[in-house]
Amino acid sequence: MAVEPGRGILAHQHANGTVRSYVALQKSETWIDALDFSNRPAALVQIAAEFEGWAPSLRTLILECDAEPTVRSIYALPVDHKWQRVPGVTLVGDAAHLMSPFAGEGANLAMYDGAELGKALCENRGDLEAALEKYEDALFPRSPFVARQTARNHVRFFGEHAPCSVVEMFAVH
Repeated sequence: MAVEPGRGILAHQHANGTVRSYVALQKSETWIDALDFSNRPAALVQIAAEFEGWAPSLRTLILECDAEPTVRSIYALPVDHKWQRVPGVTLVGDAAHLMSPFAGEGANLAMYDGAELGKALCENRGDLEAALEKYEDALFPRSPFVARQTARNHVRFFGEHAPCSVVEMFAVH
């Protein structure tokens, strides 16, 4: 992992020896949409240019990538996001509390949401609205803790104090 304000290169090696690389750039959707992956080598050169001056071995992770590039924008709902009850409808997982992946808790929250919703439905058989209300009453207070943590970590990885803030985070935990 190598990060600095607004950018990073992250990689990990699988047990079979293959390396998977990830590039993170804080760029506008217009910049991202302008990447032309029909000419993959040119697109990779354009991305690698964002890391001019970085160690050649890190830029090689971009330029010699043999996997098909996949662009994924990162979106997040406000930390204290809530919605007004809509009869017969609720949200779980990312739909309920979309956040960046920088706390590693998104899938855990989604599974927990599903379990809690199932539990509320079982405890309120025949009364869907009571079940949904009970589920949401518990959902809203538990989500902000993780949302704040992931928002804070996102800033640690790509904010003005990176990479020092990342080193500090790992040193403390």
